[in-house]
Amino acid sequence: MPDETLVDVWGLAPAVLVIMVGGLALGLVVAAVDRAVVSGEAGRAVVEPLLAGARGLVEQRRTTLAPDRLLWRIGCAAVPTLALLSLAVVPVGGRTLWSTSADLVWFNAMEALLWAAVWLVGWGPNAVHALTGGYRFLAQGLAYELPLMFALITAGLAAGSLRTTDVVAAQEGLWFVVTMPVAFVVFVAGAAAFAFWGPFAAPAAADIAGGVTSELSGVDRLLVDLGRAVFLGAAAAMAVALFLGGDAGPWLPGPLWFLLKTLAVVTALVWAGRRVPVLRPDRTVEVGWMVLVPLTLLQALAVAVLVLNGFYA
Repeated sequence: MPDETLVDVWGLAPAVLVIMVGGLALGLVVAAVDRAVVSGEAGRAVVEPLLAGARGLVEQRRTTLAPDRLLWRIGCAAVPTLALLSLAVVPVGGRTLWSTSADLVWFNAMEALLWAAVWLVGWGPNAVHALTGGYRFLAQGLAYELPLMFALITAGLAAGSLRTTDVVAAQEGLWFVVTMPVAFVVFVAGAAAFAFWGPFAAPAAADIAGGVTSELSGVDRLLVDLGRAVFLGAAAAMAVALFLGGDAGPWLPGPLWFLLKTLAVVTALVWAGRRVPVLRPDRTVEVGWMVLVPLTLLQALAVAVLVLNGFYA
């Protein structure tokens, strides 16, 4: 019998509306924390992202010579859409928007499609800097896809299920981050790479004039920036569900614990991202293939041994 979902409880339209509002709120939180970290002024941290969003709605779109407008627009719209869809399997209060029986595969699929969407954003303008940024993102995404996938599989292996609610339930006695710290770190690092955030921002780096974002303006830039922020927030929420016990915690209501943990992960991600310099693209790819893939495989092997010995039973 599948778990009861928000769709079962509220109906499809209200449940989807809740996910959209929650996703946009997460994106605003990421932008506000980033602004607070950069400026050191918490007072305007929420106001400035809202003002920037309002300017994006009225700003004229940039044009280039012979762009592929259809693919360009599809890519820009797909980035926030896929980020919101990744939230559909994040469990809060013991429920997800819907249950796929393979929620971890769903999240990984949204992240893989996000890879394609960002590539379209770089391809569509028919401009050298945007295309260079798109190729950088392809190489980076390929290098971090496998480590992120292995991190997801490791959590599912320990829980004996690919359903996120089952993963949370399996952490009742001990959070998974205790026995799989490598998977946790790799998961949040992979999420930052797919949002090309912090040290993984080479696809939008200054040496290629903004790269994949160089030709974005107006609504297009607003959509892509929003999608990156929402995906980073969604990945933080998923990290809480997979490795930090979900909504488990004393005294406070479960959803409040989930929110506090998500805010803590977002703050750590943004703070670290603003203090670690942008890595060279070749170095980023080298770390992904030569360091993170072997580490995540060893982590999965260690967890498999614990499973065989009944540690998570």
